[in-house]
Amino acid sequence: MAEEEKTKEQPAKKFPMLMVVGLVVVGLLLAGAVSYFIATKVMADSATKIEKRDPGIFLKLGDKDGMIVNVGGVKSGRFLKVGVVLEMRAPKSEKAGEGKLSSVTETKLLDSVLQLLRSQKIEDFDPVKQEELKTQIKNEANKVLGEDCVYEVYITSFVLQ
Repeated sequence: MAEEEKTKEQPAKKFPMLMVVGLVVVGLLLAGAVSYFIATKVMADSATKIEKRDPGIFLKLGDKDGMIVNVGGVKSGRFLKVGVVLEMRAPKSEKAGEGKLSSVTETKLLDSVLQLLRSQKIEDFDPVKQEELKTQIKNEANKVLGEDCVYEVYITSFVLQ
């Protein structure tokens, strides 16, 4: 009789064990389905938001060493030597692969960027504010060249003395 009682208890113990295994398998399938959805839909949507643009030309402002600017006012005695490179849309009137603008356009662009740099305070050249300075240079260059001509501004050298 003791053996009959043990055989009756074993199916009762197997049922909850099978139920637990089944729930784990269903949970894993649901987790996989959610991961697949996120990987295909959400990530694909964010990848399509990347701006498509034509390859730009690079234009270095100033001479081969960059630009030297008196900052902080005339009496401050502080100088900034900065190398600025603009990545910009190739002008339709110019030769695209050359990386040069007409001398009039380049002069206007150089003047506006120098004016912007001269008008900055010494505190504005802090390394944490460099992205803000790049945005200001980009906006100033776009005023001269036309809207959305400049893609990016790169500061290649920066010495404040």
